[in-house]
Amino acid sequence: MRAVLTWRDKAEQCIYDLAFKPDGTQLILAAGNRLLVYDTSDGTLLQPLKGHKDTVYCVAYAKDGKRFASGSADKSVIIWTSKLEGILKYTHNDSIQCVSYNPVTHQLASCSSNDFGLWSPEQKSVSKHKSSSKITCCSWTNDGQYLALGMFNGIISIRNKNGEEKVKIERPGGSLSPIWSICWNPSSRWESFWMNRENEDAEEVIVNRYFQEIPSSLKSAVYSSQGSEAEEEEPEEEDDSSRDDNSEEHNDILAVADWGQKLSFYQLSGKQIGRDRSLNFDPCCISYFTKGEYILLGGSDKQVSLFTKDGVRLGTVGEQNSWVWTCKVKPDSNYVVVGCQDGTISFYQLIFSTVHGLYKDRYAYRDSMTDVIVQHLITEQKVRIKCKELVKKIAIYKNRLAIQLPEKILIYELYSDDSSDMHYRVKEKIVKKFECNLLVVCADHIILCQEKRLQCLSFSGVKEREWQMESLIRYIKVIGGPPGREGLLVGLKNGQILKIFVDNLFAIVLLKQATAVRCLDMSASRNKLAVVDENDTCLVYDIHTKELLFQEPNANSVAWNTQCEDMLCFSGGGYLNIKAGTFPVHQQKLQGFVVGYNGSKIFCLHVFSMSAVEVPQSAPMYQYLDRKMFKEAYQIACLGVTDTDWRELAMEALEGLEFETAKKAFTRVQDLRYLELINSIEERKKRGETNNDLFLADVFSYQGKFHEAAKLYKRSGHENLALDMYTDLCMFEYAKDFLGSGDPKETKMLITKQADWARNINEPKAAVEMYISAGEHVKAIEISGDHGWVDMLIDIARKLDKAEREPLLMCAHYFKKLDNPGYAAETYLKIGDLKSLVQLHVETQRWDEAFALGEKHPEFKDDIYVPYAQWLAENDRFEEAQKAFHKAGRQEEAVRVLEQLTHNAVVESRFNDAAYYYWMLSMQCLNIAQDPAQKDVMLSKFHHFQHLAELYHGYHAIHRYTEEPFSFHLPETLFNISRFLLHSLTKDTPLGISKVKTLFTLAKQSKALGAYKLARHAYNKLQGLRIPTRFQKSIELGSLTIRSKPFHDSEELVPLCYRCSTNNPLLNNLGNVCINCRQPFVFSASSYEVLHLVEFYLEEGITDEEAVSLIDLEAPRHKRENKWQEITSNNSQTLRLDETMDSMGDDDPFTAKLSFEQGGSEFVPVVVSRSVLRAMSRRDVLIKRWPPPLQWQYFRSLLPDASITMCPSCFQMFHSEDYELLVLQHTCCPYCRRRIDDPSP
Repeated sequence: MRAVLTWRDKAEQCIYDLAFKPDGTQLILAAGNRLLVYDTSDGTLLQPLKGHKDTVYCVAYAKDGKRFASGSADKSVIIWTSKLEGILKYTHNDSIQCVSYNPVTHQLASCSSNDFGLWSPEQKSVSKHKSSSKITCCSWTNDGQYLALGMFNGIISIRNKNGEEKVKIERPGGSLSPIWSICWNPSSRWESFWMNRENEDAEEVIVNRYFQEIPSSLKSAVYSSQGSEAEEEEPEEEDDSSRDDNSEEHNDILAVADWGQKLSFYQLSGKQIGRDRSLNFDPCCISYFTKGEYILLGGSDKQVSLFTKDGVRLGTVGEQNSWVWTCKVKPDSNYVVVGCQDGTISFYQLIFSTVHGLYKDRYAYRDSMTDVIVQHLITEQKVRIKCKELVKKIAIYKNRLAIQLPEKILIYELYSDDSSDMHYRVKEKIVKKFECNLLVVCADHIILCQEKRLQCLSFSGVKEREWQMESLIRYIKVIGGPPGREGLLVGLKNGQILKIFVDNLFAIVLLKQATAVRCLDMSASRNKLAVVDENDTCLVYDIHTKELLFQEPNANSVAWNTQCEDMLCFSGGGYLNIKAGTFPVHQQKLQGFVVGYNGSKIFCLHVFSMSAVEVPQSAPMYQYLDRKMFKEAYQIACLGVTDTDWRELAMEALEGLEFETAKKAFTRVQDLRYLELINSIEERKKRGETNNDLFLADVFSYQGKFHEAAKLYKRSGHENLALDMYTDLCMFEYAKDFLGSGDPKETKMLITKQADWARNINEPKAAVEMYISAGEHVKAIEISGDHGWVDMLIDIARKLDKAEREPLLMCAHYFKKLDNPGYAAETYLKIGDLKSLVQLHVETQRWDEAFALGEKHPEFKDDIYVPYAQWLAENDRFEEAQKAFHKAGRQEEAVRVLEQLTHNAVVESRFNDAAYYYWMLSMQCLNIAQDPAQKDVMLSKFHHFQHLAELYHGYHAIHRYTEEPFSFHLPETLFNISRFLLHSLTKDTPLGISKVKTLFTLAKQSKALGAYKLARHAYNKLQGLRIPTRFQKSIELGSLTIRSKPFHDSEELVPLCYRCSTNNPLLNNLGNVCINCRQPFVFSASSYEVLHLVEFYLEEGITDEEAVSLIDLEAPRHKRENKWQEITSNNSQTLRLDETMDSMGDDDPFTAKLSFEQGGSEFVPVVVSRSVLRAMSRRDVLIKRWPPPLQWQYFRSLLPDASITMCPSCFQMFHSEDYELLVLQHTCCPYCRRRIDDPSP
């Protein structure tokens, strides 16, 4: 480091303070009672500012550059604008000692001898706070949260933005060591430098880490620090790769200089970092560089000293003639300004020289003046060695590292021989002060260069030998050798170049040139020497013959490639120059100096950083390729070229039939295709083939040079190979040209291949046309069908002969697939495939065409009607399905489909659907029963399914009542249904019907309607069943509450037998028949009330047709109304009941049967004669006209005025009003779902 004076000026009074404008363009100085404004670029005094009446002690600029403030002995503070205009003035009770702007809020702190004030532009007044001692200095933290005050009594007070004291630091010297200057480190991202110092004990380290994160508000704390001289510390090593991460931590570090001649550092918490540093002078000012990496200190020693951020002195910036009262660094630069007691203002530029060393891929350089970083240029690993003293020289060689410090030289060695090991340890110390220009380290020695003299010292510091040169030594380099016998390459100012061995007193003169040596390097085989002289010329010599091989201009450094004898590179003029052999130089842009060349990596030093630049060796490789020097080109490529260059090398070698080099190059790019080609050629050569034209033709065909390959194939007599090549490449036009007017068979083969190619490249239309012209109809149809081209398929199908069955069948298949059944039918007709035609009609559900075909060809009857029936069944058209099954002779299948549908409906609790399906099943069975062989079985099934249909139809209401939140039926209806079900479920309970739900419904509705006895009976029955949890509570509650009701049923609910007029109990053990006459009850299919119908039977010999005709005669009979006779007299009108029997009463067996003898156990049906039938009214008789083999059923209404309607399809009875309402709701019969607009019965 050296300081260069830029400009200097002299004021008449002492310079107590100064401040830079944040952009660095202006400098404000406090000189006497004036402020002096300077231009920093040339030291021009821009303007003196007058406003104070006494000496100005302090000045500070705001961070935003809009204003600055000055404080004076006249007790006033003046705020100035950046235009040098005073805008505000306020006073304290004593002289102003220091001022400082908050870097964030731009709040101004002004301190006097007995108080300090805080002012901001938003405030109208200045808030002031008393101080116990004279405040000599102040400084804000980077985040503007805290203000540190240094006092004359040796105390440091850290305050928050409101002036409240949070931390108090008491220095050991007390009032004998006044705090004269303090400053916070301005680095916003403080490196973890302080966290790993070895000179702190464990407790301090823990405290340090604890305070890495500073809380937003600090508790008040008082610290007392003990100062002592720091002992000599061992340099320490740390991995530098983690420094960037640690630099994220926020740490505010306060530097303190007191007149106890100590320099100290503190954390924001008040904890001291490290120990006090002795200064041996009274410090008057302290300031940090912009990034906090260095500290400036000036005072009574009449000079400004540069320190590291941890207090290690690095050197002197500038010596003065009087005390230095202030010194500052120009923002974001290396310029320093110094203000002195005698009024001198000096402006210096600090120049930091590069101290470094390089050996192969290890680069060591100085950092922060006291650290050494060793960088592995290949792996990018770094290790930092902290020397804690100024590093003067660095040398590195193999596993050795030498560092020269002011008073000693440290020699390090690697922990292991691993080439990637980056851990160093101290091997030796030479505690002695040396003055030298250059430093070199070997395996067992260090070499010191002192102008014309070289000294060789052992690691213990003993001088072993010395060489005296004729001229100044300009360059020295270790060129390797056995340990203790290494060779040195030395270049002198007089142009002499020497080789010296460290164990030999005699230097060997390699050659002498006329110009001074600037840089040297020797080739890997030590046969050539490259020299850069003072004229920036690179000269290359043959060491043995001393012959100048060539020279190149514009060079400032040179390096031979350590892996290739004939390659070197040199830099200069912003370019990198690479020279291979005697070929012309290849240039590319590069800033900096070349210091090493290893393979494809060039090590370049630019300013202060070393980088490894990956430079493809393409240019020299192509230079060798141009001369067909394939092996030499391969050697260059091995140093490092791109994949493209490798491929080019491989191709050139292949074309040159240099198979060995080509194989190596293709292996590098992993091109298996070309490697297989080379292997095949080598195998053919082993078998005795020697035709190089054929080999080269194969190479050209692989490279895409097809025409050249064809010519070579033809020249070597292999025209067929050329033809195969063209057709494989789909270059059919070239193939046709090559073929000329040849064999038609080959032409057809060519067209087929061309069509295959068109198909593969997604040109299907062209492929179809080519296939048709080549007669490949199947392929043409396949492509057309896959792409849905119906028109093209039609053309092909119509052009084909009917004998070509396979392609026509394929056409029909695609017509079906593309939903064009008409064309498919046409195709099937063309080839006469009627079975496929029938199948087509069935698959497309074109039933009319299928039936028409079936009429003409009965043998296809099963193939048509069975699928038709299945389709009808799937679409719920069961009647039509049954007819279709019947036509196909598949009645069992119809029944099986219906049974499956019924079972599914029951499982899914669709009981209404189940009832309908069972009714449908019964009707199917009735239809099948017409077959005498199945009559008995089917009739049995018919009655069973009819019974199940009635049960599920009724249970549907019970299920809805128990499962749904709202009831859709009247209580009487639910009451009747539940009774009907209980009377019907005397044996097995069908699947899905729950006795619990039925009894539960009966119990609830019985209780609601007043049938308490029946309700109690139902609840008792429920106790013996397994009840679902959701009904448990309700049933238990009902069982209890029903006991409070009378033990009888309401008489209104008792059912009446309309045949014998007997009141039947609500719970009938006999089931749904009268307990007296055993007459089965007829129930309404909606309300399940007992209808006023009595079934009667015909006498033997009366047919159904005769019975209907007799009933339709409607013979007159007396009406019951005639029993009442009206008698009118003068004074009154009287109605009298005529109790005489009807004239026909004695002759009517129907009426006679109504008086039934009590207690009979057998059911005696009502049998009527022709006369009775003739006497019946048509509107009183309901007839169930069952199809054979069942007989018709006849029912007589005993209350003709109460209308009853019977569904003509399912023969279920309803009250007429109920039926009409249900039909309006459902537009069909609620039982059999016969639509009202269906004319069929």
